[in-house]
Amino acid sequence: MKTKFLSNILLTLIWIFLTGEYNFNNFLFGFVLSFIILWILSGVEDKGSKKYFKIVPRIVSFFFFFIWELTKANIQVAYEVITPNFNMEPGIVALPLDAKTDLEITLLANLITLTPGTLALDVSTDRSVLYVHGMYVMNKKEFIADIKQGFEKRLLEILR
Repeated sequence: MKTKFLSNILLTLIWIFLTGEYNFNNFLFGFVLSFIILWILSGVEDKGSKKYFKIVPRIVSFFFFFIWELTKANIQVAYEVITPNFNMEPGIVALPLDAKTDLEITLLANLITLTPGTLALDVSTDRSVLYVHGMYVMNKKEFIADIKQGFEKRLLEILR
């Protein structure tokens, strides 16, 4: 997988040098173009090299998903701040974890904390539960399902 990534970067740099345009859009286009070329050329290689071609689209998808969730949460919190009504139903929820390693749990907790209106508080000693404070916990089961089907599922698809 590392060699595929390095090959992708090398082909991208070759593209940039050949075109003579040193900007982000050209880098992005070159990266996508070299990704497609490598994907086409890797038709008969081992299974391990195929992992790169699954992870990169998942990372891009996760990036856009996170931006979407971040935007929604910012609008929701901003609305709460500028309106005189108190619409919050704060609560602390015990989120059962499918994430097992320290990296998985740490990244999940940080993603939750980066989203306005939510805060990862603590992890149980057996690392099976993450305690999360939310500003809008109308229904605890829905709140848990949103995190598990959103952040945790997508994060684990990338890391595993």
